[in-house]
Amino acid sequence: MNSFQNPIYQILHPESIAVFGASNNVTSMGTQLLLNIIDLGFRGTIYPIHPKQKKVLGIPAYPSVKKIPFGADLALIVVSREKVPKVLEECGQRGIRRAIIVSGGFRELGDYGRDLEREINSIAKKYKIRFIGPNCIGVINTHHYLNTTFFPYRGKTGFLGIISQSGSFITQIFDYIGRLGMGFSQGISVGNEANIDLVDCIEYLGDCKDTKVIALYIEEIKRGREFLRVCKKVSSKKPIVAYYVGGSEAGKKACLSHTGSLSGSDAIYNGVFKQSGVIRVYSIEELFDCCASLGTQPLLRGKKLAILSTSGGPGAATADSCSRLNLHVPELSTRTKNALRPFVPRTASMANPVDLTFIKEVSSFFRDIPQILLEDEDIDGLLIYFLRPKGGLSEFIENTGNNATTNELEGAEDIREHCRDLAILARSSGKPALGSMFSGREEPIVEELQDNGLPVFPSPERSARAMWALCEYARMRGESYD
Repeated sequence: MNSFQNPIYQILHPESIAVFGASNNVTSMGTQLLLNIIDLGFRGTIYPIHPKQKKVLGIPAYPSVKKIPFGADLALIVVSREKVPKVLEECGQRGIRRAIIVSGGFRELGDYGRDLEREINSIAKKYKIRFIGPNCIGVINTHHYLNTTFFPYRGKTGFLGIISQSGSFITQIFDYIGRLGMGFSQGISVGNEANIDLVDCIEYLGDCKDTKVIALYIEEIKRGREFLRVCKKVSSKKPIVAYYVGGSEAGKKACLSHTGSLSGSDAIYNGVFKQSGVIRVYSIEELFDCCASLGTQPLLRGKKLAILSTSGGPGAATADSCSRLNLHVPELSTRTKNALRPFVPRTASMANPVDLTFIKEVSSFFRDIPQILLEDEDIDGLLIYFLRPKGGLSEFIENTGNNATTNELEGAEDIREHCRDLAILARSSGKPALGSMFSGREEPIVEELQDNGLPVFPSPERSARAMWALCEYARMRGESYD
C-alpha cells in the first residue's frame, strides 16, 4: 500500500476535520480538543458540529454533518457513548471515511459497552470507515500542525513516533520529552483498538519519513504473529523501544479495567520482544532516554567506553552503571594518556574515568580531551558528566566586588560555542557520545548540547542506560563486533 493511501496516514494528515462534541463551554472535553487543534495552528478547515450554536469558538458551526458545505477528511468524535453509533452512521452517509473516536465506556466497561463497540465496528464496516479508538485520547502530528489530544503541545517538531495504549503516556509527557530536548514526530493513542490496532500503527510509523525511532507503551498484544512479522521488518530499518506493563498480577488487573486488555506473563513478552527485534525497557524514563539516544547517535558497535567527568562521584557512578549493563570501562592506553597529559591538571586521574576535578581551560574539556578519547581505536563511545553551576560567575562578582563583568567572564568561556563544537566533534567521530548533568535545560550547557543533537540526561545512571540501548540495537542488527 502506498503510504499516502494508508488510512493512518490519512487520519494524521487531514485537510479538514468535522468535530463532534465541541461547544462554547470551555470545560467540556470536546471543546478542549478543539482548542488544542487551534492552538497548534492546524492549517486546514474545521467544521464544528453542534445542534444549536451558530459558532463554536468563533468558527461557523453546523447543526449536522449533513449540512457542511464539503465533505471532511476526518471526524473527531467526543460525544457520549450512546450517541457514537448515530454519529458514525451520519459520517458514513456523508462520505467521511476516517475517524477518531475519543469517547469511552465501551469494551472496558462490560457487556453493554462491548455491544456498543460491536455496533460501531459494524457501521464502520458498512461504510468502509477506518477509525482509531474508542476510548483513546487522539493523535498528534507536529509536522502537520495537528493535535487532537487533551493537552496543548508547545514542543518542537521532532523524530520520536509513539504508539500508546494509554493516552496519558502521550499527552502528559509533552513537557517531559521537551526537557530531554526531544519532540514528537507523530503520536497515536490507540485506545481499545477496535478497528486500527498497535500492529497497524507500527507498520505505518515504520514507513514514516519524519520518525527515526518508535516508542511503544503496551498493555496487550492482540495479534502476536503479525506483531512479530511487522516488528522484524520495521526494526531492521529503525529502532523500536517498548515499555510493557501487565506482567504482574497487579498490572493485569489494572490493564483489564483500563482498556479491557488481557495481559500475558513477562516471560512470554520477553520472548516476543527478543524475536521481533524490540528493545524492552522497564520505566517511562528508560523509554524516552533510550529513544533520545537511538534517535540522535550512531550505534555502539563495541562495549568499550571512555568516561570524562569533572567530579569523582558521578564518574564512579557512571562506571558502576556501565558495568552492571555489561558495558566495559577499560584502562586507557599509554598512548592516549600521553596525549591527554598536556590538557589535564596534575591532580586529575587518567585511569578511566578521566576525572578532572577542576579545569581552568574550558576549551580543553569541550574539545581537546573528548577528541583524544574519541580518536582512541580501543574506545567505542564516550560518556561525559558536566558541571557548571548556573549563575555561579555572577554570584561570585556580586559577593566579592570583582571588577570583571559577568559578560567578560562568560564571554571568555563562550560556553554555547564550546557546546556546539563538542556536538560537531562527536558527530564527526562516528562514535556515540552522551552527557549527564543534574541541571535541566535552564542550564546553557544542557540546552545547547541537546539542541545540537547530543543528549544530556539528568543523572549518570540514565546516560549509561541510554548508551546500552545503542549497544543492544547494534547487537540485534548484527552490527556489533563484541
